[in-house]
Amino acid sequence: MDKFLTTKELADLLRLKERKVYDLAAAGEIPCTRATGKLLFPREEIDSWLAQHTELGDVPQRASRPGVVLGSHDPLLEWALRESRSGLASYLDSSRDGLDRFAASEGIATGLHILDPQTGDWNEPAVRESFSREPVVLVEWAKRQRGLIVASGNPLKIKSLGDLRQRIVAPRQATSGSQMLLEDLLVEAGIAADEIKLIPPARSETDAALAVQEAKADSAFGLCALASQFRLDFIPLVTERFDLLIDRRSYFEPPLQALFAVTRSSAFGSKAADIPGYDISALGTVHFNGG
Repeated sequence: MDKFLTTKELADLLRLKERKVYDLAAAGEIPCTRATGKLLFPREEIDSWLAQHTELGDVPQRASRPGVVLGSHDPLLEWALRESRSGLASYLDSSRDGLDRFAASEGIATGLHILDPQTGDWNEPAVRESFSREPVVLVEWAKRQRGLIVASGNPLKIKSLGDLRQRIVAPRQATSGSQMLLEDLLVEAGIAADEIKLIPPARSETDAALAVQEAKADSAFGLCALASQFRLDFIPLVTERFDLLIDRRSYFEPPLQALFAVTRSSAFGSKAADIPGYDISALGTVHFNGG
């Protein structure tokens, strides 16, 4: 079944109504099968069909994208990349860095969790800004709990952002989704930048949690999953949505197909269930379809 698309999945990909997909199939204009009693579309044949029906004219072909996953770090994504044995490499630095590198065709997908403070929407506004006419798809990966990571037992009795005043905080780099979100939340809470003591930025979720564990910081704005991993206390503040922005053509190629095949396995479900603060009930939901 992993080798086939449903009518809805193909309609989302082509940005058509399902009725139009049925009409194309009935007219024999698109590869399909009814062997199981329902209409299914072979992924490899659809990929070939798309290639045959692409009219480039004098427009130069896009640069080939290397098999690299970019953007923000996610523990479950990192596990799935290893488990899939897809051959995909990763360069996981931050949400904004990933978007810039993806725009430069340095990878086939990028992870991001960027909140638009104007609309309250996750990721789609940032994607529309640069990729509204590009052949890309924004697909949900997971919803994650983010908040304040503090020492085990919470000896400083930190319960809210207001309790960070005059405390030492481990920030993230400016291009990270978590740092951008933290700065917005601090402004909303009326906390000035000079009321918090900062150490040098942590380059990853893991480094931020380690700074608290090693008593280099009183708190970090991180994931519930990392607090649990390092046996630290956690004060939840927000549920964020982590998405993958994917090059549409690359989605049909074996490496990404191997990655998403893992997400349909029982092992993946068990792994996600074991990570605190994760909700994968909407994994695979398309939130934006460019082109």
